[in-house]
Amino acid sequence: MPAIDLGRLQDDLAGLAEFHDPDSPGWTRRVFSAPYIRSREWVARRMSEAGLKVTRDTAGNLVGTLAGGRGPALVTGSHTDSVAGGGRFDGPVGVLGAIEAARCIRDGGLRLRHELRVVDFLGEEPNDFGISCVGSRAVAGMLSAEHLNLGDPAGRTLAEAMASNGADPARIGEAAWTPAEVGAFVELHIEQGPVLEHAGVPLGVVSGIAGIERVLMTFTGQADHAGTMPMDARHDALCAAADAVLAVESLAMDQGHGGVGTAGRIEALPGALNVVPDHVRLWAEFRNTDVSWLEARRGRLEETVLDAARRRGVTVAIETLSRTEPIVASDSIRAAMADAIAGLGLDSMALPSGAGHDTVQMAKLGQVGMLFIPSAGGRSHCPEEWTAPEHLEAGVAALLATLLFLDAQ
Repeated sequence: MPAIDLGRLQDDLAGLAEFHDPDSPGWTRRVFSAPYIRSREWVARRMSEAGLKVTRDTAGNLVGTLAGGRGPALVTGSHTDSVAGGGRFDGPVGVLGAIEAARCIRDGGLRLRHELRVVDFLGEEPNDFGISCVGSRAVAGMLSAEHLNLGDPAGRTLAEAMASNGADPARIGEAAWTPAEVGAFVELHIEQGPVLEHAGVPLGVVSGIAGIERVLMTFTGQADHAGTMPMDARHDALCAAADAVLAVESLAMDQGHGGVGTAGRIEALPGALNVVPDHVRLWAEFRNTDVSWLEARRGRLEETVLDAARRRGVTVAIETLSRTEPIVASDSIRAAMADAIAGLGLDSMALPSGAGHDTVQMAKLGQVGMLFIPSAGGRSHCPEEWTAPEHLEAGVAALLATLLFLDAQ
């Protein structure tokens, strides 16, 4: 198997990191921003230099194709946008690692039996329009007219923002692929957690991707003077919301099932130090690869929060914001990964992904799999995000070996 050029890969990661917002922390490269738009021209050139035929589809995805024989394509890739204050590895490892794998195939004079597609999906991270995985949704045929009409705080629609990035939302249907043209999708990604590092293992074979249940809880109490209303006569919406925050934590503490729960955002009105809060909105989520666990936690949260609100004389409305079903990785792709990794003489372990990825959307088209490499300290979505060079090399070598193994099958 052709050897990975680690120095070349590191140079690519450093080169992409040059495109970031200088006025924001870390390596911020939000979708539709000027640094993001410039960076993708750079990515397209790197694809072309690797021997890939580069196109930009009507959704704004960059697709680099390496010709092969007949049959469904092998697809790999990830994203190059970031969260605000993000790092250099979340997403880019999967895109630049795939480009490096394509270079190795070209430099090794290998002829694939299947077409290889390397994709830089548009806008995987959540954005101001309230939607994530924009490009992969379009490829899966799941980016709807309602999505395109979503607006940001400035009043711009998603369709308008996509058009500014070279997409053609009026022809968005042309970006969709059919299941028949996708033989397998494999995504290389940093773990974004501490499991691999703690285990001392360089590679993770992802067993599945957690489903996500997101809810909005709206508490309505009674505003009163904070200095004159006795404690036992108050209808404090914020105290009821505090009970809900602790309920989310408590319900997610069943570690035997690997679930997590987070109350990540809260708004309290009128927001004055001397007024008892009468209106609070609380956003929370649960994640797990077990759909029955998610359903049970949602039901128990509703019971707990309703009871807490009644005790405080507060009303509460609980609204489901979104529900993403868990994804199970393909057994055949996991087996191919295990064989490929064993052939490299490397260790691996199975683990679930608690984060969402473009793989979730690609699963709608067929078999999917993911490879994880360690995140130092489990850190991600922050400037301190880091993956050691030896783990970068192992991850791309495993990706290349997996693609060759699948191609031979």
